[in-house]
Amino acid sequence: MRVLEAIFLVFINPLFYKITLTAATPLIFASLGGVYSEITGVVNIALEGIMLMSAFTSVVFTHLSGNVWIGVLMAVISGLAFSWIHAWGSIKWAGNQVVLGTALILIAQGVTGFLMEPIFGKPGQTDFVGKVEELKIPGLSNVPFFGKIFGELSPFVYMAFAAVAFSWWLIYKTKLGLRMRAVGENPEAADTLGINVFGIRYFGVLMSGVWAGLAGAYLSIGEVGHFRELMTGGRGFIALAAMILGKYNPVGAMLASLLFGASSAFANQMQSSSLIHVSATVKPLFDMIPFILTIIVVAGFVGKSRAPKADGVPYEKVS
Repeated sequence: MRVLEAIFLVFINPLFYKITLTAATPLIFASLGGVYSEITGVVNIALEGIMLMSAFTSVVFTHLSGNVWIGVLMAVISGLAFSWIHAWGSIKWAGNQVVLGTALILIAQGVTGFLMEPIFGKPGQTDFVGKVEELKIPGLSNVPFFGKIFGELSPFVYMAFAAVAFSWWLIYKTKLGLRMRAVGENPEAADTLGINVFGIRYFGVLMSGVWAGLAGAYLSIGEVGHFRELMTGGRGFIALAAMILGKYNPVGAMLASLLFGASSAFANQMQSSSLIHVSATVKPLFDMIPFILTIIVVAGFVGKSRAPKADGVPYEKVS
């Protein structure tokens, strides 16, 4: 009964919903990145590595400049650079996209771990370098319940939802979006109509780097103000699951990200509940909830969520 009471208290606590939004924010950005890349036909499992590299870059440049927004800008540039490597290998050289993505993840893990000590003087975790301040909406914070959820949030949260609206409009309401979807479904037919298949695919992958770069910046200077090794913690893979569950649609990916964010918030709140005792043995089980949900989603929905027909298939132009 105490467990049921603890669960009930979680769902009536506004903090649960605020944590859901903050936990979902990097997933929304990264899953959008997956949508852009994969609807143009390029599998991008490198999102985890792009996020990690961008999180590190944002902290480095915030540390050097003393300005968090310079850190955010450099995180985006880092995401563009890393995604360009993936695009170059996948599109120009028709490389195996999964292998390339895996290599980029390993490179990001190695580079960030190696550079910690030369730049910050110690391994593992940096000192606090600065954090993007939360936006406080005048008057809203005083509204019962809802004020505690929406009254004071990171600008990244609002940016993530704006990115979803922009992406939906771009993909489904513009000529560019139509071309992106055409290239992902049938690049040969798109090519015969005069569409630059390689150019569209480069655009999709590079945009995935922009969104994943913002996701990485949020994890470091948007949320905690420092960097620690492997701080992405598998969120890039969870974002891919959100993309699949969302059927490669920006709005669907956002809703799936909120579901994963809610699972993370639920685990967090249950562990801190005063009604139940979570032992050190049981705690890892709560931490695994988002990943267990990921496995269930991928196993249950991967067959029902149809990927673009040319997703993962390199295109070679016939002269």
